[in-house]
Amino acid sequence: MIAEPITESKTAQTRGLEDNTTRELTLIWQRLLGIGSIGLDQNYFDLGGDSILAVQLFAAIEQVFNVKLPVAALFEAPTIEELARILRRKTPIANWSPLVAIQPAGSRPPFFCMHGAGGNVLIYRDLSQNLGSDQPFYGLQSQGLDGSCPPLTTVEDMAALYVREIRRVRPHGPYCLGGYCGGGTIAYEVAQQLRREGEQVALLALFDTMDWSKFPLPSAWAKSYYNCQKFAFHIGNFLCLDSKGKSKFFSEKLQILRSRIPVWRGMLLAGLSRRSNTGKSHSWVLGEIWRNNDRACSNYVPKPYPGVVTDFRPLKQYRMFNDPDARWDRLALAGQSIVTLPVYPAGMLVEPFVRHLAVALRKSLDTAMSSCQAS
Repeated sequence: MIAEPITESKTAQTRGLEDNTTRELTLIWQRLLGIGSIGLDQNYFDLGGDSILAVQLFAAIEQVFNVKLPVAALFEAPTIEELARILRRKTPIANWSPLVAIQPAGSRPPFFCMHGAGGNVLIYRDLSQNLGSDQPFYGLQSQGLDGSCPPLTTVEDMAALYVREIRRVRPHGPYCLGGYCGGGTIAYEVAQQLRREGEQVALLALFDTMDWSKFPLPSAWAKSYYNCQKFAFHIGNFLCLDSKGKSKFFSEKLQILRSRIPVWRGMLLAGLSRRSNTGKSHSWVLGEIWRNNDRACSNYVPKPYPGVVTDFRPLKQYRMFNDPDARWDRLALAGQSIVTLPVYPAGMLVEPFVRHLAVALRKSLDTAMSSCQAS
């Protein structure tokens, strides 16, 4: 019997299997993804991984390897072998940047999307995928996700940092900007700062975003009513799906609940301790970032914007957010374009509803760039 020659790739794989880093990572992936056998070169997303599990994945990585990494590292290193390579570096966060190339390829003008309250941009992967491989897509993630420095505390400071990062990739406009919820608030200020620098903003796309400064702290009754509406909206999204979609939807909601537990725990810890986050857990960091982003958006008072605002809205809105003064028509001096999507709140970024957002956003991108070329 002729022995099979040992190729270079097989030798590399054998070395990887014998390495403690890849072995520990494999065990973590197997446990979280529920898969018995995972190759070192298999893609996390192809295996069914998503932004929900990613939070738990990086919390487990921190616990095992004592290294904090932002979940956006999965865009750079979506396989066990690539992630192990990052972990083997003695300074894995030295080149950390708030700018994340979610989908850098394509000939169209890039779309820059700001993080929401959670701070990470993995939530935009499905949107980027549905926009197509010819649409460059960059995310801006919160400073401090890697645990190396404290998070920023004002929308203005966040926007100033993100403007510098955006212009590093695209020195001059026209720019296409957007963001979900609090991310839309940050995108609004990014657009303001770019225009003050003499740059053109072709599209400012706000996904389910309002002027959060218009809403005082809700009463106990308002919070209870909000939670009842939230449950009703989840049911509404659920009923829009077929049997396969309903099963996946229910599974994803359970995963979201599991992923939020460490964040809630971290928010509690962040509230109890105001000391430096040096040496703090991944949960503490996430909780601190969430608190800071929420507070920053609530404290931000938007000024009139000299351009057009494109407002992507769900079918219905929470009663506590139905204040006409919190909309953008009075602030958008060049007008407001309203796009109503066939989805209830908290659903526009998840499958299969994200496809509606992608179609509408691509149309808005085309229209915006055509207007720029015509002028």
